[in-house]
Amino acid sequence: MAASRFQVRECSDAECRLRFPLNPQMHSGAYCPRCGAPTVLVEEVLEQAGCGVVEPQKGAGAAGLLDNIRSSFNVGAMFRTADGAGLGHLYLCGITPMPDSNDKISKTALGAEENVPWNYHANALDAAALLQERGARLIALECTQDAIPLYHYQTKPEDGRLTVLIVGNEITGVDPGLMEICETVLYIPMRGEKGSLNAAVAFGIAAYWITKTVEI
Repeated sequence: MAASRFQVRECSDAECRLRFPLNPQMHSGAYCPRCGAPTVLVEEVLEQAGCGVVEPQKGAGAAGLLDNIRSSFNVGAMFRTADGAGLGHLYLCGITPMPDSNDKISKTALGAEENVPWNYHANALDAAALLQERGARLIALECTQDAIPLYHYQTKPEDGRLTVLIVGNEITGVDPGLMEICETVLYIPMRGEKGSLNAAVAFGIAAYWITKTVEI
C-alpha cells in the first residue's frame, strides 16, 4: 500500500472549520491548532511520481554567482532553483552564507544544497575575472539604464561557452565592478508599484529563462 504523503484535516467546530494539511508521520492532527476542537480527516494524498519531472540534466552550460547575499533563506531558495533549472555550479562570494557552516540554508534548499556543486570566493570580482579568462559569458541581473529586458535576451548555446548568471546583495545589488566586466546586464520588467523582486525570486525567473536556451 502506498504511503501517505500528507493529510488534509478539517476542524469539527462549525464556527471554526479550519482546513489544513499535515504530515501524518510528524503530527496526528487530532485536534485543531486554532480552537482545539477535534478534527476529521477529509483527504489523504498518497505518494506518487509527481508531474513535469524530466531526466536530471546538470552540466557545464550554465552556473550562478551569488555575490554578498545576506539571507540564508534566499541562498537556500537559490540552491533549490539551481537544482531545478539544471545549473551546473554555484559560486558563493563575499558574505554569502555557505551550506557547510549555516544550517538555515537547508530549510529552504530542502536537500538541493547536496545536489548542486559549489565553492566559495571572498572576492566576487576575482572569481568572475577567473571565469571570464576561462571563456565564460558573464550576465548580471540588475536594473540599470543600459540593462535589457530578460525576455529579449537569447543565449547562443552553439558557442559552447559557460553562461554565468550573477545576482547581488538584496539591498545594494550587483557590485559595480562586476557589472563593468559583464557582457550583458538584464532586468526583469515590473508591472506593479514596486521596482524589484525578492532576490531569490528574481534569480529563479532568470535562471529558468537562461537555461531555456542553454544546452545543459
